[in-house]
Amino acid sequence: MSASGRINFALRAGISAVLGRLEEASVPSIQTCVFEIRIPKSQITKLPSITRNQKPKHPLSVYSLIPVIRLPTTTFSFKVSPVKAENGHASSAPAPDTDSGIVISSRVRLARNVKDYPFPGWLKKADRLKLLETIQPAVSDLSVMRPAKMSVAMEGLGPLEKQLLVEKHLISREHAAKNAGSGLVVNGDETLSVMINEEDHLRLQALRPGFHLQEAWDAADKLDSSLEEKLEFSFSPSLGYLTACPTNVGTGMRASAMLHLPGLVLGEQINQVIKSVNQLGLAVRGLYGEGTEALGNLFQISNQTTLGESEKQILERLTKVVRQLIDLESNARQKLIQEKGRMLADQVGRSYGILLHAYSISSKEALNLLSLLRLAADLGLLTASLKPKVDALLISTQPAHLQHASQKKLGAEERDAFRADLLREKLKGVAEPAMRKLHL
Repeated sequence: MSASGRINFALRAGISAVLGRLEEASVPSIQTCVFEIRIPKSQITKLPSITRNQKPKHPLSVYSLIPVIRLPTTTFSFKVSPVKAENGHASSAPAPDTDSGIVISSRVRLARNVKDYPFPGWLKKADRLKLLETIQPAVSDLSVMRPAKMSVAMEGLGPLEKQLLVEKHLISREHAAKNAGSGLVVNGDETLSVMINEEDHLRLQALRPGFHLQEAWDAADKLDSSLEEKLEFSFSPSLGYLTACPTNVGTGMRASAMLHLPGLVLGEQINQVIKSVNQLGLAVRGLYGEGTEALGNLFQISNQTTLGESEKQILERLTKVVRQLIDLESNARQKLIQEKGRMLADQVGRSYGILLHAYSISSKEALNLLSLLRLAADLGLLTASLKPKVDALLISTQPAHLQHASQKKLGAEERDAFRADLLREKLKGVAEPAMRKLHL
């Protein structure tokens, strides 16, 4: 038997023993139990996949074993999470998503293509225009999209308008580069957007503030179902929805959550956490998606697999990992308070001082400093009512938003000065951080 085989055998035996003890002990008050099995680092080859679903002897009903992201890496952790349903029996369904404050937003995107048409990259200009004329009115006329805030051809938008949409996360950077034959439809409250002839014929996107992946999926699914009544999509019974990029074949779904993780960054744990998340089959990206930097300590966590998993399975797996990241971030913040209070106070104090008194500040510096102000509000060092203002500033201090607000063309230096003026104005009157709470 190989080393990994022995580890798997030992883990299964150990977990079976623990589960047996839990079943013998009638403890209906148990909600969540975490146990760890420590293995010499030299013998670790891969994280084993272990599941157990059996009919138990007590009312907790079903145990689901899921990997828990845990530091240090020499520990494998599993969470036993029985969920009690209304009828007294257990349910394997995940608990409802909750807005922890650490999750900034949730998004679900679906890639779809119209049957019998080549993918956009292979379409001739005349065919792209013809397809746009077919898709755009079909999308705009849907009840979920009315009244549409925007229904346009991309060639009708200027560079500034396109960049504004990118900063709002309503279109991708790739779609901003499109012109003739591509289009966009956005609903009234900017929670739904449809990119036409991006990489695929349609990219349907649902956005929700906070940790509401299920709500985002429900909205995207409703939009998708409504469109399928008007357009016939390319679909294979064996593969699922067909897409231009093979990595999207299957469900065509990318679900993601934007997380604010300053505790893990300041605690120098973020690299290990990202590595662990990647090993679980999820992607970690920056503020504007693939290939972008994690400015403002903001990280996008999304699924990588679209083939071989249902939409429900993708959402459940992502939700479980996001919840674990929320726990890790919360613990990292408490550790900063307990062990690095002075460093935390220094970081928050400098951010407060610069944001309220600077006369020139770059976009990158503003995002990173606003992140620390948001952290201070989460920790009670600043009033919690400051968070919505900070969240708004994270968007309004971006280059295109500043350009739009100034109503004139700004050079880089002028933009940095305008940003600093805006920050001083919006944050005027904010009380100093209550550093006494850190017991320095």
